Amino acid sequence: MTTRVAIVGGTGKLGGVIREVIEGEDGYEVVAVLGSRSDLAELAGADLVVDASTPAVSIDVVRAAIEGGINVLVGTSGWSNERIALVRPLVEASGTGAVFIPNFSLGSVIGSALAAAAAPFFPSIEIIEAHRETKVDSPSGTAVRTAELIAAARADVGPVESPHVDQRARGQRVASVPIHSLRRPGVVARQETVLSGAGESLTLVHDTVDPATAYAPGIRIALAAAREARGVVIGLDSFIDIGVRTRPEAPEAPVADGDVSGQVAGATSA
Repeated sequence: MTTRVAIVGGTGKLGGVIREVIEGEDGYEVVAVLGSRSDLAELAGADLVVDASTPAVSIDVVRAAIEGGINVLVGTSGWSNERIALVRPLVEASGTGAVFIPNFSLGSVIGSALAAAAAPFFPSIEIIEAHRETKVDSPSGTAVRTAELIAAARADVGPVESPHVDQRARGQRVASVPIHSLRRPGVVARQETVLSGAGESLTLVHDTVDPATAYAPGIRIALAAAREARGVVIGLDSFIDIGVRTRPEAPEAPVADGDVSGQVAGATSA
């Protein structure tokens, strides 16, 4: 049986990679490629919607897919736990599935899981992420997801220590974790998670060098899962056994005063 796929944002960088993967896989057919300004009525007739649009458009794409009874795979950045909570009741009431993937890279997902596993043992944790200058949203969806996983893993010990966060140069806090975003030429995607304690520190670094090859395995996993998904599913780690204990969803995780999780502006994916 062939799965008919509609891609929103299919002419963008991530959308183009996803389209290439789908066209190279048996059992899938791309039946519509939409831009961010396309009429979402064009989603009709698809068995699966893949969203690689922009944060401003993405929520409308998800709602249109779910209201049409179509499962949706979301690769667009900007979907924090707080924002996902806005569409969760709609998804659950419809009996469909919405899969949110902050990053399709297996290495990135493993890096975030390792950071969450180590998080309870270090009082100070900060994230530095870098993307090319054309990425207009910050912090990245991957950094937001990592911070949320860290907060969930620290549910029993409390928020991370983040002194002087009232100063703008200290970054944006997500789930109590300061995140610092760099946008510069010469880089595709890089994330450092720095965990510090008395007398020591641990730095976890992930670099994406070639998105097409880095994302393809994760895209295949997510596509297969999204076809059959029911309810809301967050993260590629939901479909692979990393062997590290994490808490993938943390809607009840404590946040510090002044936390701005979910206030992610701008555009395109992970």
